[in-house]
Order: sequence, then C-alpha cells, then structure tokens
Amino acid sequence: MNCKDEKKKWFEKWFDSPYYHILYKNRDYCEAEFFLNNLLAYFAPDKDCTFLDVACGKGRHAIYIAKQGFIVDGFDLSENSINYAKQNTNERLNFYVNDIRKPLKKNHYNYAFNLFTSFGYFEDETDNQSAINAIAQSLKKDGLLVLDFMNCQKTIGCLKKNETKIINGIEFNLSKSYLNGYIVKSIDFSDDDVDYHFNEKVKAIELNTFKNYFNTANLKIEDI
Repeated sequence: MNCKDEKKKWFEKWFDSPYYHILYKNRDYCEAEFFLNNLLAYFAPDKDCTFLDVACGKGRHAIYIAKQGFIVDGFDLSENSINYAKQNTNERLNFYVNDIRKPLKKNHYNYAFNLFTSFGYFEDETDNQSAINAIAQSLKKDGLLVLDFMNCQKTIGCLKKNETKIINGIEFNLSKSYLNGYIVKSIDFSDDDVDYHFNEKVKAIELNTFKNYFNTANLKIEDI
C-alpha cells in the first residue's frame, strides 16, 4: 500500500475495492423495488420530474426509477461503482463520480434520494453538514429530499457481533461493534495468500441531529 492509499478514508478504499462488490453482490433488488414503488406511489411525481440518487453505488435505485419513466442522475464517490452503473446509461439515466459534499448540479432536481444508510461516514461534523447543504443546493425550489437511515438504537441493540460469509470462495470474517458513537464493522479475509482488513464505520446519527442538519440547510421536515 502506498502513501496515497494510506491517506484515503475508509470509505474511499473499501467502496472502491473489488472485494466490496463481492461481499455485497447479492443485494436484494426485489426489496429495493418494493421500497421505491411505495415512495413513488406516496409522492405521485409528474413524469417530467427529475431525480438525483445520492451515493448511488452501482445504481440499483437510479436504474429502477428511470425504468418508471423519470429522468435520473446518480452519483457516487467510487469510480468502480460508477463505471459499472454506466453500463445502464441512456437518454434518461446518467451516472457521475462526485463527492457528496459537493452539489452535482445546483437547483436542478425535484427529488433527491439518499437511500440504504448511505450517510454518516465522516468523522468531522462539518462534513456531514456540508453533505446535507450540497443536497439542498441541488434541489429546485420546493424540491424534496428523501433520506433513508437506520434506526440507530434498534441497530445497536441487535448487532450480530461475529459472522462468517463464504462468497466466490473467499471466507469473509465480519465483526460488529458500537464504539465512540459509531457502528463499526470489521471485515477480515484472505485471497491468494494475501490477508486483507477493511472497516465500515457509520455514525449513529439520531433524529434530533438530522433535524439540526436540515434546519441549517434551510430544509423543513415534511414527514418521517
């Protein structure tokens, strides 16, 4: 590992690793579509509405929304994820490499979706606020942000401390803990006689903290 890699944050290294995509290759697309169908039925958006999928990963949510006839942009920090997602690009669906702390396009979208707990990765609170500010700046007047985040207390109470998964012949040893306000997943495995270690680290953000983020960004909570 070179010096440049050592300076990268955990999410820059792990989400862009091929092993991340191996470990999570069996994401539940049916569950995602069910969730999105409920959201779209609830909002009943016009067909000319534009959507932003924030921290879109390989694009499963953005792809499905576009299939419903909407114009969608998705972005993620992981170049590998975006390269994969771009296989689905068409006249109504585009993907970009972008940092969540920077608006992709200002005053452009009717809806911004940040789904599947794709938030809370930063250690500096100003970065979390910058991310919410950037999403707010990307929305048109009266645009809506949907932020899907875990129930922290329930998650902490139900942590599966140790788990092993064998995928593509690789044995992933996973351990979870709650430490200094963060839910931490340690990921250890070997491949071709090389040992690897990665962490996932998500801040246990409670509703009142989100309310503060939103108020600072001039966003008003419509529903929970």
